[in-house]
Amino acid sequence: MPVTPSKAMVLAAGLGVRMRPLTDHMPKPLVQVAGQPLLDHVLDKLAGAGVGEAVVNVHYLPDQIIAHVATRTRPRVIISDERDQVLGTGGAIVKALPLLGREPFFHVNADTLWIDGVRPNLARLAETFDPARMDILLLMAPTTSSIGYGGRGDYAMLPDGALRKRREHQVVPFVYAGAAIMSPSLFSEAPAGEFSLTKMFDRANEQERLFGLRLDGVWMHVGTPEAIAAAEEAFLESVA
Repeated sequence: MPVTPSKAMVLAAGLGVRMRPLTDHMPKPLVQVAGQPLLDHVLDKLAGAGVGEAVVNVHYLPDQIIAHVATRTRPRVIISDERDQVLGTGGAIVKALPLLGREPFFHVNADTLWIDGVRPNLARLAETFDPARMDILLLMAPTTSSIGYGGRGDYAMLPDGALRKRREHQVVPFVYAGAAIMSPSLFSEAPAGEFSLTKMFDRANEQERLFGLRLDGVWMHVGTPEAIAAAEEAFLESVA
């Protein structure tokens, strides 16, 4: 049966080093693209998917993010404060698990950006996620049609959606688009302290419980100040 997550984890604690100098005095999630902070693009998509509560973690310049989301009601934002500790993308979720509950939840990077196709991609993720077969369902963007991405990809995808991690020196057709659905049970044996979420991706992959869904629309890799212009041009074209 498909799931409809009512909660989400939004990772917003990064230092945004590659986005300098814009992030010298501003956290990357608040950098504006197409007239709106990256974080609001994400939260608006979560609201559209029916999410009632979003846990947002903070570390770098946390007070700016806390003030920015203070009056938000759709979704209501709960802060997971990491200003005194560095937990990494995996440790951040472990810390937030008591706030996320026992049901599958959306996981979104605060700086991910995409333009939906015919149907919202978060709704498509919810329809596709099958907890009987999957621990993680990643939204995967084709590398050839993504804007601002020049890497070798992250995964190959089988016809049933099962993912296979890229081997060294290999080129694969899909890159993780920074949005997913995850089961909390995946973290039952997670390490303590700081660790990368890719460790959990690899664990699910080894157990053949890591799946992907091809993004419908256009994904934009907004990693540097120079990438903002290309993303804004894509937004203009999408509404033309």
